[in-house]
Formats: sequence, C-alpha cells, structure tokens
Amino acid sequence: MSGRFEGTQALVVGAGVAGVGAARALVAEGAHVLVSEIRPEAEVPSAADLRAARIELRTGGHDPGDLDGVDLVVVGPGVPPAADVIRWAGERGVLIWGEMELGARLAHVPYVAITGTNGKTTVTSMVEACLRVAGVDAVACGNIGRSFPEAAREDREALVVEVSSFQLVTQSSLHPRVSALLNVAPDHLDWHGTFEDYAAAKARIHSRQTGTDVHVGNRDDPVAASISGQADCAVRWFRTGVPGAGEVGFDGGELVARLDVEHRLGRIEERGSGFRADAAAAAAVALSFGVEAAAAAAALAGFRPGAHRGEVVATVGGVRFVDDSKATNVHATAAAIEAAGDAVLIAGGRAKGADLTPLRDHAASLRAVVAIGEAAREVVAVFEGAVPTSIAGSIEDAVRDAYAVARPGDAVLLAPACASWDQFSGYAERGDRFAAAARSLREEVAARG
Repeated sequence: MSGRFEGTQALVVGAGVAGVGAARALVAEGAHVLVSEIRPEAEVPSAADLRAARIELRTGGHDPGDLDGVDLVVVGPGVPPAADVIRWAGERGVLIWGEMELGARLAHVPYVAITGTNGKTTVTSMVEACLRVAGVDAVACGNIGRSFPEAAREDREALVVEVSSFQLVTQSSLHPRVSALLNVAPDHLDWHGTFEDYAAAKARIHSRQTGTDVHVGNRDDPVAASISGQADCAVRWFRTGVPGAGEVGFDGGELVARLDVEHRLGRIEERGSGFRADAAAAAAVALSFGVEAAAAAAALAGFRPGAHRGEVVATVGGVRFVDDSKATNVHATAAAIEAAGDAVLIAGGRAKGADLTPLRDHAASLRAVVAIGEAAREVVAVFEGAVPTSIAGSIEDAVRDAYAVARPGDAVLLAPACASWDQFSGYAERGDRFAAAARSLREEVAARG
C-alpha cells in the first residue's frame, strides 16, 4: 500500500528531535527526504541514524539549491520564521509546514494538546498517566521528546501532545479533542518579537476546536483566561482555589472536580512549584477526555514530577539545595521563589529577550542572589539595593557562594529565569551540575565534622 506522501520530494529543516521524527515519518509514508542542518555533521548526533534510514543529510548550513525539486518543506521548532531558508521556500511558492502540522495530518486517533509558558511537560505526563491508568493505550509526544509525526503513525488509542509556541506558529490543522492553555507570561521574545505575537501563538491551541470539543483554561491567569474564553467550543477551567461549576480546583488540600458532577479526587501535596495547579489542569483535561474520576485520582496520587522541577537534591548544614533548572523564564522563577520560602537564588543564563525586572517584586523572600551566565549583570541590576548580590563564574562557584550566605532553614534555589545555552547543553546539564556541586559540598562539610 502506498503512503500518503508517495513521490513527494520533501526538505526537512533542522536535524533536532522534531526534524528527525518528521523525516522518518515522511520516509515511512513514501516521500524522498533531504534534511538540511546548520550545524556541522560532528555536532549532529542523529547523522548516522538518518543515513541508515535512507535519509539524505546536508550539514554546515542551508543553501537555495536544497530547494530544487522540493514539493514540501517541514521546519523544526527551532527554525525562526525569518530564516533565509524559509524565505527562499516562500519565494518559490513551496508548501511550508511545521512538524506539528505534519503530525496533525497523519494522526488517526483522538488526541489531547497542551500548551502554556510553564508546566507543559508535567501536565502532559500527568494526562498520559491518567489515560494509562484508565486502560487507554496513550503516549505522550510532541515537545516532550517523542515526535508527534512518528507517534501519529503508531497503533495507539490516544495521543497526548505537548505543544510549544514555536510549534503552534507553524501549524493550521491541529484539532485536539481536548486542549489546554496552562498559563501565559513573557517568554521566547527573541524568537516571537513581541509578547502579543507570543500570546497569539498560544491562542492557536484551540483555533480549530468547535462544538463538543473541550478547551481547558486557567481561571487564575487573567491573560491566559482571556485567550481561553475566546474558544469556539466548550470551555472548562482549573484553579488552585475552591472550584465553581465547570471547574476543577482545591477544597483545602483535596482536589475537587465540579464539571458535569462533583468528584473528590483526594489530597494533592505540593511537589515543587506549581504542582497543585498542574494536577488540577491534568484532572480537568483527563475528565474532559472521558477518563473515570477514580482512574485520574489514582494516577495523580502516584505521580512524581520529572527532574529539575523543584527537586531537593541535597541538604547541607540545614540548608536545602533545590534544583528548579527548568524554571527558564520569569513566571516560573517567581513561582519557584514563592514555593521555596527563605532562599538564596541562583539565576541567570541567556535571557531570550525577556525583561527580568519583575523578579524584584519577590526580593522580600530572598536572602541573597548569586548571578551566573550571560545575563549575570542584568540579574544584579534587577536586585541591586534590594538584596545582596554577587556574580559567580560557574555553577560550582555559585553553589559555594550561595551556601556561604545561607542560614539553616534556608533554601539555595537554582531557578535561573533564563535559558541554559550560554554555558550548558540544556537545562538538564545545568541542574545535574548544580546537584553534583551541592552533594560534593555536603561531603566536604561532613568530612570537616
């Protein structure tokens, strides 16, 4: 049987996880695929696997000649719309899709789509767990790691798709049965240009939903709520306070859903910044998809967040070291500060064009700030005169400097409000090195008696 792209000449721009997944899906559907990557081949981990799969790879930059004979261009989420290769394709009139568009066109089972500035991965994983406990063969995909186009071709009963703002911009066919917008705060402004454009990208999560589809919004976030309220389908809400009709929230420490009927889903303890809000969102999505309340309650009760999301990685002399390396924007860092209590904050990195000054509003919760990375001087300027500040040349130095000013009962909180790419391969490496430094310090202090 021929594939849906039999005979298509396709160019995939970018050899990251999303691009590689799109290329594999296209080849499996009969297309001839060229992958164009700006990095040299030595920096492309998937190079050998692509060639083994009969996928042509050109590295070291894009060239207009890559578009010769091409019918379709699929762009990875890291490729900005203003990139030359996208302009060349537009000038030739070549069809341009994001890999999310490709996945939506290949999907043959119902799916959930989740976006937001923060919490996407946690909520996506929670919803996947709810579906699996309910006996649904579901898999998380998209921005979470497994590509949507590849997952869309698998024999599953449902998909749970994490969608970034980058991915939303380059799609027009995404039509989830249930969608969710978790929150909206300034992020990735270096890519989108303005906050308005970023928010408009997030609004595309429900753009094709109608009728009996369901969109889940955040009643506690005014910007996100205004976007969710514009959905042309049924809208349900989550919040961290007591829920009203059509909402999921908390009555004391207990998660309560008041959607069609009331369900009490058990106690949910905070396990890192924003965890209870994430649980309420996941419950609203899962119940709206048709998961029984008992299955959702069991899944959420046993759920543990992934690494680098508010994990205590060491305790030294009564000081907790908290790894929230995934807090890569101001909104996430503010939540982490409030969750940590008295803290010495380690922040900085690549600011992505974001305004860091709102962090000053949280200075009362901080004993000191240690700044790192490209944005170190920006971080110092934000807090100067409000709390003591210093600059560290490495994450290891930052751990020692923060511990030196912390007091027993405090937290040393890694919540950078910035991307990690200036000093690390990603937020995971940053968090791992923070944890290793904290544990090394614990051993030194113990050895000194």
